Amino acid sequence: MFNVAQCENLPDDLAVAPPAPEPGLIEPAADALIKATGIDFRIGGDRAYYAPAHDYVRVPPPQAYFETIDWHRTALHELGHATGHPSRVGRDLGGAFGTKKYAFEELVAEMNAAFCCASLGIVPTVRHADYLASWLEVLREDNRAIVRAASRASKAADWLLAFLPQPDGASRTGTGEADETDIDRRAA
Repeated sequence: MFNVAQCENLPDDLAVAPPAPEPGLIEPAADALIKATGIDFRIGGDRAYYAPAHDYVRVPPPQAYFETIDWHRTALHELGHATGHPSRVGRDLGGAFGTKKYAFEELVAEMNAAFCCASLGIVPTVRHADYLASWLEVLREDNRAIVRAASRASKAADWLLAFLPQPDGASRTGTGEADETDIDRRAA
């Protein structure tokens, strides 16, 4: 048995529209970035994920989180996964849950979220220990894994942040590519 809110593609007379996020819960810069990327970003449901087969991100509404900062971190984490789509940065997203490949992609997405949060002035919280444990095995077995993950996360963040609207209303490049100034600013 399923709750209607847990189902997708139901007939209109059965589907329940998710509540809109309460005003003021989403940082304007993060909201503008999400919209500017053009990634299909859906707010609703009770879990956060990127669906590679259908190329969309879904996150619960901000009010579902204890702290709205966690919504931002989660949204940017899932957008990090979405950059793995072949039409964007392109990464292998085929790792099944519990595999080293899956753990590595989680590390990439989480580092991307940290880079994006820093660029947006959002101070992220650290995920709890059991979430980090899946990465430890990968890091123990491959002493270069953290460097490879950081490189891929940096490419993901560069792609996303290139869409960050500037005060004049334009994006930095509009192509998803960061220039050296953008990279230097983020590294500072």
